Amino acid sequence: MDMGVMFGRSMRHIFRSVDTIMTVTISPVAIMLLFVFVLGGAIQIATDNYVNYLLPGIMLMTIANGIGYVSYRLLLDKQRGIFERFHSMPIARSAALWGHVLVSLVSNAISVTVIILIAFLMGFRSPAGVLPWLAVVGILGLFTLALTWIAVIAGLSAKSADSAGAFAFVIHLLPFISSAFVPTNTMPKAVRVFAENQPVTSIVNAIRALLNDQPVGSDIWVALAWCVGIMLVAYVFAMRVYKKRV
Repeated sequence: MDMGVMFGRSMRHIFRSVDTIMTVTISPVAIMLLFVFVLGGAIQIATDNYVNYLLPGIMLMTIANGIGYVSYRLLLDKQRGIFERFHSMPIARSAALWGHVLVSLVSNAISVTVIILIAFLMGFRSPAGVLPWLAVVGILGLFTLALTWIAVIAGLSAKSADSAGAFAFVIHLLPFISSAFVPTNTMPKAVRVFAENQPVTSIVNAIRALLNDQPVGSDIWVALAWCVGIMLVAYVFAMRVYKKRV
């Protein structure tokens, strides 16, 4: 009940600023257009449909873009004393925090849906059935939760809006040093080693295989391990920061 009220409060903030979702999607759409229609012809991959290859990485970039707003909204609530007001009421202490987390899931789902629709207009096609699509939704949901709890730590620890969103710049770089845009075997050895052993590559490979109805292999388990591991560690630290700072 308490969590539902906090979720509704945070969702109203989203609906009052629909431009937030538009802002989150503009950059990934621009990158997708650039790589598909300008650079895609020069990139050697195993398929002629480059947008099919590119889409998984773009979806992760879209989620990374949206995460920065979670930190910013948490920072505003902390600065305005919103958490203290809620704590003076007979509601669960963590309800206000979970409201932001659940809204992050919903708002990022909307942004990713917009990206997929635009990709369809650009020629994206998937032979995958319902179960692979559900698996993709599950992976994206876990990835969103993992990044959201990192954003919670940043938002509660930050002292300014700039510092609240600074962590997102590192996350934005990871898709560029992964298999999101080009196969990792085309990279110099040192870069390839990093690319093949960071979370985005396994997540992108798993989603790409699922959407193309191809064998996923071990990538899906590695992707799930990364997402769940990051989420659990970030959750533990986020709750400690929440109890200490608020």
